[in-house]
Amino acid sequence: MDYDRKSTVSSFYGARRSTDILNANPPTTGRRGQYAAPSARPRVDSASSFYADRQSRASHDLLNQHGQSAGYNASSFFDAGRQEPVKGGVDEEEMVEAEPQADSWDIYADFNNVGPRYSAAFGIGQRQAQDSSYHQLPSSTPTSVPKSEADVESTLTPVELVTVPALGPEWQRSELKSMTKSGRRELKGAERKAKWKAWNRGDIGLFGTRWFTKKFLVFSVFGLCVLIGITLAITIPRVPAITFSGSNPLTQISGSFNDSIPIEFSRSPANFSFPAYANVQVDTSGNIIPLTFNSINAQVWYTSTNMQVATGYFGKKTLPAKSFPVIQIPLNFSYVATNDTDPTWVAWYDACKNVATDANGVQPGINFELILNMDIAGLPTTQSASAQAANAGCPFQLPVNSQ
Repeated sequence: MDYDRKSTVSSFYGARRSTDILNANPPTTGRRGQYAAPSARPRVDSASSFYADRQSRASHDLLNQHGQSAGYNASSFFDAGRQEPVKGGVDEEEMVEAEPQADSWDIYADFNNVGPRYSAAFGIGQRQAQDSSYHQLPSSTPTSVPKSEADVESTLTPVELVTVPALGPEWQRSELKSMTKSGRRELKGAERKAKWKAWNRGDIGLFGTRWFTKKFLVFSVFGLCVLIGITLAITIPRVPAITFSGSNPLTQISGSFNDSIPIEFSRSPANFSFPAYANVQVDTSGNIIPLTFNSINAQVWYTSTNMQVATGYFGKKTLPAKSFPVIQIPLNFSYVATNDTDPTWVAWYDACKNVATDANGVQPGINFELILNMDIAGLPTTQSASAQAANAGCPFQLPVNSQ
C-alpha cells in the first residue's frame, strides 16, 4: 500500500513506527508475567478509525492483547513546523517582578516531558539518573518553616473568615422592579399599608410618636366633639319670639320720620297713609350671649282681607341675653284702593276717625299681623317671626270734619 498517497500521518495506517517510548512494545515476560506478546493480525483498510477496537495502541494492547495502534503524541506525526513548548507553570508577571521559584508547581510539565516520573513502566524509572528532565517528587512530610511576625499575631487574634456567596444573577427581578417608578410606588404603598395596620393594632402612633395611638385618637375626637358642642351651644344665637308690648301695639311717632310721611285719608282717590311705631317685645331668654340684629324688615298685613298695609325697617341692634327687651320699629302705613267702599280702606278709616263722630263715642279697634324678617348675626339665613294684634287702636284720630 502506498502510504504517502493516503496521508502524511503514516503511523495512522500502521506504517513506520515512532521512536517514542510510549509507542514502543512492552517487553515480554514469562509465563506468569503481566503482559503477553502481541498477536499478529491482518491490517485493516483505510477506514481503520471505524475499527477502533482492533487498532494497535500501547495503552490499548495492554488490555485487549491486540496489535499495536498508532501513537497519539507529537512524535508520531510528520510535522515539519516549529514546535513551541507549552506555557510554564510560573506566571509571566511573577517572572518580571521577581525571580522564578525552582520548586513552583508546573501544571504544563507533563505535556512538555519535563515533569516528575510517576511510573516505572517501560524502564523509565531506570533512567532517572541519566534523564536531566526528571524532578524528584517533594516529600509528603512538611518541613518546618519559621513563622513570621504576622503569623504569630494571627494566632493570638480572631481570624476573620470571608464567606464568598454562590454565583448567581447580579440583580433579582424584584430588585430591578424596585428601581422603577411603579416599583417605588408599590413599595411606598406597602409601607403605608404596613404602618396603617400597625397603627390600627395600636403598635405605633401617628406622626412618628408613640402616644398618638388609635385609642388616644378616639378619646381626642370625642373630647373635641364635646368641646365643639359646648361652644356651639353657647355661641349660636337662638331665634327670639316676639309679642306686642302693652295694650297699644301701635303708637304715634315723632321726629323727622313723622314729618316725612303725611297723615291722610282720602276718598277720591281712595287711599290712606300715616307713620307709627310698633312696640315689639323680644324674648332673648334662650340665648347665652347677647343677641345682635344686623337688620329687621317689618310688614303689616290686614288679616280680614289679607292685604299688606305697612312696611318698616329697623337697623343694627344688640339686645341683652336672658331678658325681654322692647324695641320700637318705625312703620309706614300706605294703602291705595279702587274706591272708598274698599273693605280695607273702610276698616282702617273707621279705626282712626274721631270719636266725636261715633254715636257711642267709642273708637273701634282693628286686627292685623306684624311679620318681622330678622338678619341675626351668627346665623346663615334670615329668620322670621310674627305677632298678632286684636282690636288694636289707631295711634291718632282724624279731624271731626274729615269725611
